[in-house]
Amino acid sequence: MPGASLNRDVRAGLLATLCFGAASGIFQSTLNNYLSDVHAFDAESRGWLELPRELPGFLMIFVAGALLLRLREAQMAALAMVLSAAGAVGLGFLAPGMALVVAWIVVWSLGDHVIFAVEGPIGLKLARAGAEGRRLGQFGGARNLGVIVGVGAVWLLAKLAGARYELFYLVAAVAALAAGLLYRRIRAGGDGPASRRLVVRREYGLFYAISALFGIRKQIFLVFGSWVLVALHGVPVSTMALLYFTASALGIVARPLLGDVIDWLGERVVLAADELLLLLVCLAYAFATDLLPIAQAMWVLYAAYVLDNVLFALRVARVTYLQKIAIEVADITPTVSLGVTIDHAVAMSLPIFSGYIWAAWGYRWVFLIAAGIALAGFFVCLRIRVPARPPVALAAGTPP
Repeated sequence: MPGASLNRDVRAGLLATLCFGAASGIFQSTLNNYLSDVHAFDAESRGWLELPRELPGFLMIFVAGALLLRLREAQMAALAMVLSAAGAVGLGFLAPGMALVVAWIVVWSLGDHVIFAVEGPIGLKLARAGAEGRRLGQFGGARNLGVIVGVGAVWLLAKLAGARYELFYLVAAVAALAAGLLYRRIRAGGDGPASRRLVVRREYGLFYAISALFGIRKQIFLVFGSWVLVALHGVPVSTMALLYFTASALGIVARPLLGDVIDWLGERVVLAADELLLLLVCLAYAFATDLLPIAQAMWVLYAAYVLDNVLFALRVARVTYLQKIAIEVADITPTVSLGVTIDHAVAMSLPIFSGYIWAAWGYRWVFLIAAGIALAGFFVCLRIRVPARPPVALAAGTPP
């Protein structure tokens, strides 16, 4: 790809990611309040909603497999943004009852998970050889900036007009459609479909294992980390919002830097270190209040929450590792899709098991088990080996 064309695509990709981040920030920061205020969801209903909401991620290998036969990754991303926009409009204007609420959330979630499957391959195609981690880190920083813009828009609109959820979701839909138009401008990868088959290879077994580990890590953070703060220590929503904002703001700077670290140290070191840091986070959640005075312990818990959020940026190391071991360039997107499915298979089942452990034995056992899994993950990541051959070339003009 000539330099001018590459730069044009990079600009479009960064702006698209920012717009998607804004839409996602609006959706994520308002969903729980929307469900409670507008549709009177209780805790049990909210818990069960996670099953259909995460189902598109579990089915992503089949959804992406069908789309890959017809579309390239940027076209899939544009379609995903249309789905996200439709889900937002549906929630804001076309959801009088619970059944339609669930349906529109599934539509939004489908778009969200298609993006998860293709954002890494798009970033790789827009990277120069040897700087893949940096490019993916830049895209992660753009998404974090977009999240801050979206959350800021919610705050401003709420101050000016009150809790007008239809207005929030209309803005989210506009941002998602803008992202879709920008994704359509990306020409990397040509005009043909991204792949013509699903891929399951023995050579990618370690990538599949790392994807399962990420599913465990994600669920610990999204459910149990925040639940310790809210349910056990009574942290108010204003403080949780401030922690989320702090982590997002740090991510604008940290994600590109961590991308450079991946290029510099390699995926083996970075992913192994990530598991050790996750181990420390789990131990902090389990024992901070036992070992420290409560005021100091709360600062440790806040730091663990923010650190774990920032370190999510290291998930891009999975994609750069896959590129380096890929046998064919056409393997990358379907293999990432299978990774999303494996990730969500864990994420859908873990809360049930961990909730039982929490109720039967106490919250510390949840984090002790998670710490044991993180330690096992450390040794799994130490098995990462990158072949001596150059990685597959992803785009014309970006030779290995």
